[in-house]
Amino acid sequence: MIHPDQHLPRVCILGLGYIGLPTAAILTQHGYSVLGVDINPSIVDTINQGLIHIVEPDLDQVVAIAVQTQKFQASTTPTTADIFIICVPTPFHPATEGLPQPNIDYVLAAAEAIAPILQPGNLIILESTSPVGTTEQVAQTLAMAGAPVKQLHFAYCPERVLPGNILHELIHNDRVVGGLTAEAATAAQSFYQSFCQGQILTTDVRTAELCKLTENAFRDVNLAFANELSMLSPNLGVNVREVIRLANHHPRVNILQPGCGVGGHCIAVDPWFIASAVPDHSPLLQTARQVNNHKPQWVVEQVVAAANEFATIHQRQPIIACLGLAFKPNVDDLRGSPALEITQNLQTLGHTILPVEPNLKSHPTLNLMPWSLALDKADLLVFLVGHREFHGLSIQKPYLDFCGITSHAAH
Repeated sequence: MIHPDQHLPRVCILGLGYIGLPTAAILTQHGYSVLGVDINPSIVDTINQGLIHIVEPDLDQVVAIAVQTQKFQASTTPTTADIFIICVPTPFHPATEGLPQPNIDYVLAAAEAIAPILQPGNLIILESTSPVGTTEQVAQTLAMAGAPVKQLHFAYCPERVLPGNILHELIHNDRVVGGLTAEAATAAQSFYQSFCQGQILTTDVRTAELCKLTENAFRDVNLAFANELSMLSPNLGVNVREVIRLANHHPRVNILQPGCGVGGHCIAVDPWFIASAVPDHSPLLQTARQVNNHKPQWVVEQVVAAANEFATIHQRQPIIACLGLAFKPNVDDLRGSPALEITQNLQTLGHTILPVEPNLKSHPTLNLMPWSLALDKADLLVFLVGHREFHGLSIQKPYLDFCGITSHAAH
């Protein structure tokens, strides 16, 4: 166990993205000395200046203090530590026939990077959302690299945080810790209890890995139901959000809100990690993914229909403001964003688009416009993401609301 009066272990975090960097920041607030590792030199340089490269409330202040007090520094290479936490991406392999296949190359590369510096007694924790069996593959990779695997502890502890509220949830949410051994689970539990106020529940690694995937697959299936309702309701002359609002008054019903699709690196990805492993036993998960993947195309069709109606009345094509590009409200994260896909598809179809994303300063291929200017210049407003800037606006122009921020949102 880790006691307050003991010397705290040194922690090395591999991957300084949306999970690794906030985790490092929180650990420094609880007395830990942290080295953050990232393969991107620009990210390393930014952090070592006391700055951050992502949008997350209050994170900039915590990182600035941690760097200033020398509790936290970043590097492109790992050094010796007591605890290693792997927080690198787990994307898909390039598209092939069949179901999307998870890519754990970054996880295994992180393992190879620390292999030469591991010492007996070290604790290696994988936090990256991963297919069942990945923690065991990390141990196997280290064994092949000559690390003293039999004298190391391996655990899996997935994050459960909501972007935009990460610093709070890292401390207050319950965590599930799976160990390759009971001793490893106990060691990891002790570590997380040193800075988390939520329950730290222990199990084996495979159960913990599937638990994380199950949590996000549950939300994906629920969102698919909501999105399917949203696509069939117009054919019945019904406002879907009113239906959901009333249905959720049932004591055992809790339907999520539909959007323009499902994005991000978790909910839109994790169900495939299960389905690809057992394709013949996961028809519901696969169907939910198909429904949610189709929603952006359905949104494009609704926008095109509204644009054609405008053109018929005004004898010209409308200027369309696409409001929101991130995958969810109040973040700058574009990973798997359906709003970005919709905006790019409308542009490809030849429509004049004013892209708006208040959480980004620029985009490589889109000429971003301030939201107030876009509202003024556009003929048709398309609300794709419910950013705080878009709430409570007085709208005097034709609009489509796919994120439920206006009083008459129907999709």
